[in-house]
Amino acid sequence: MFTGIITDIGTVRKIEKRGDTRFEFNTAFDTAKIDLGASIACNGACMTVVEKGEGWFAIEASTESLSLTTLGELVVGARLNLEQSLRMGDELGGHIVSGHVDGVAILTALHPEGDSVRMTFELPDEFGRYVARKGSITLDGVSLTVNEVDDNSFGINVISHTQNNTTLGGRKAGDRFNFEIDMLARYVARMVGKD
Repeated sequence: MFTGIITDIGTVRKIEKRGDTRFEFNTAFDTAKIDLGASIACNGACMTVVEKGEGWFAIEASTESLSLTTLGELVVGARLNLEQSLRMGDELGGHIVSGHVDGVAILTALHPEGDSVRMTFELPDEFGRYVARKGSITLDGVSLTVNEVDDNSFGINVISHTQNNTTLGGRKAGDRFNFEIDMLARYVARMVGKD
């Protein structure tokens, strides 16, 4: 489990395509304190640490993970949002995030609003009903509040702190983002028979 509060911006140091795709990421995390088998959210996707060294760790992404996320689009040198999993007693500053990416959202428009940036996204049609005004959504691992919803598109406001401390700053229309709908929305839909 995660919170959607990004604690490091890592970079891709190596990619090896074999049975599964192996990624190595540079990180500021103290890797001596990361166990093999630990979960780290990589642009919002919960991935398992399979190897590590000083200042880096490796994951292996299956075909399923690559088909539902933007991980397969990463190149050496690319930046990505990282978050280690919650520990008992950690502050829950964002919202409860599983790291199970639902799919890819497209950034369709953005414009400045004061020091913030207003971003509009489009989801695959079947996910629009899970998004609610003032609800939560996770984009590339970042917990965000939904400002408005119109069918399968929604808007968020990204404050300057989030722009500077995640990879959301400097993005452009047409960019693709991993998204995870709010876990509560998923279960409510199931309970009322709409899933």
